[in-house]
Amino acid sequence: MSKLNIENIDPIIHSKYRLAILALLAGGDEIDFNFFKRELDITDGNLSIHLKRLEEKSFITMKKQFVKRKPKTSYRITENGLQQYKQYLEEISKLFTL
Repeated sequence: MSKLNIENIDPIIHSKYRLAILALLAGGDEIDFNFFKRELDITDGNLSIHLKRLEEKSFITMKKQFVKRKPKTSYRITENGLQQYKQYLEEISKLFTL
């Protein structure tokens, strides 16, 4: 049995919205802001804050572009973000084997 070390559970990822964002991005697809907003049923402001926190930790990258003259902001998980997400899942799963 692996020993649980609470210190290994990243508080940035542990937020339900940030965890959901990383889970959606873990498949490798680029996802736009509006998709997150609809799927997570979250306000623009709250979503922006969660995305910014993940971006500051280099867990995700942001791309802004114009599509048919409309701004489109999309996000992708980084290699570091994917590694941290997997590590988080590993640590959390230890809770179920205690």
